[in-house]
Amino acid sequence: MRIAIAADHNGVTLKVRLTAWLTGLGHTVDDRGGYADGAVTDYPPLCADVCLQVVHGAADRGIVLGGSGLGETVACNKIRGIRAGLCHDVWSAGISRGNNDANVLVLAAKVLTPEAAELIAATWLETAFKGGVHQRRLDQIARLERGEAALD
Repeated sequence: MRIAIAADHNGVTLKVRLTAWLTGLGHTVDDRGGYADGAVTDYPPLCADVCLQVVHGAADRGIVLGGSGLGETVACNKIRGIRAGLCHDVWSAGISRGNNDANVLVLAAKVLTPEAAELIAATWLETAFKGGVHQRRLDQIARLERGEAALD
């Protein structure tokens, strides 16, 4: 799988670890920024970059890391076609993929251990979208994204 990844200054260390781990699993990882130079890094441009890689097909999925992940989730979900899920555990990772077909995973570097982040990412990458009633809901979300009413 082609994965675009980025982190603000809070998530750089975890990003480096996840990049090596994902590459070791055979994924192609495109590091889109946030580097260990000690500088404070604004996350909105990084989020937009990763999300546009996904939307335009250069990446199959994206991973964004921040301190809490809350601002990153908001920023990512401003990009049309992105369904970003902030996941703190395996259960939320499974729901974000299985029910919401999330195409961007957001991780909170200040909350998660590296081992937990790997387990969450593995679950998120391996979980398939269920479709069915969940597709109907995604269609409703897409209508909201276009400024339309959610229901027909």
